Amino acid sequence: MNEARSNILQRLRDNAINAAPSQPAMKTLRWNTEERIARFCERQAAVHGEVHRLDSSQWRNWLVSELPKRGLQRVLTGTGEIGRQLAATDLQGLSLARFEDPIEDWKSALFGQVDVAITSARCAIAETGSLVLWPDADEPRLMSLVPPVHIALLRAESIYQTFGELIEAEQWSKQMPTNALLISGPSKTADIEQTLAYGIHGPRKLITLILNSPEPGVWHE
Repeated sequence: MNEARSNILQRLRDNAINAAPSQPAMKTLRWNTEERIARFCERQAAVHGEVHRLDSSQWRNWLVSELPKRGLQRVLTGTGEIGRQLAATDLQGLSLARFEDPIEDWKSALFGQVDVAITSARCAIAETGSLVLWPDADEPRLMSLVPPVHIALLRAESIYQTFGELIEAEQWSKQMPTNALLISGPSKTADIEQTLAYGIHGPRKLITLILNSPEPGVWHE
């Protein structure tokens, strides 16, 4: 028995030594920026996501113009650059709250008195139409999970072709985020009578504002 066991273990060791390390297959695409944006918009539309492309200086004006039309008055931001810029903007009747207190102190307000949250998106994946968020103290994770509507600001040049390209370009092997969210459209479930429904357990609406290259004085990461 011991000899047989030793033979098996030796064969395993030999195979491990002789086996060449395998590399994950990387899909190679050749999409330029416009093609990446088009693919991202197409995939978002397929899952009821809404996308608008704006000049980098227009996103605040878009909010002031569009949110009242949609009945969205109570706006939540984080404590980072987006929140600071909105706090310095004439929001013309919109009310602005900042996620700056522990959730235990204002949980009922977050769940019952916020119409829309605005966050940044670190990057996106064109192939799947996915946003990538890195929640932190400035923009806590609940901002993109609780309010009925989530608006994400995305830089046009930060849309990668595939998830593999994103991992390599963002060097996740060296600096993997402690908390990353991949969002592909508004929340949805098929648990109820096997019928796909949206907005059941999270935002019922996801709006992505794709911004051209940042100019001085406007939001950028």
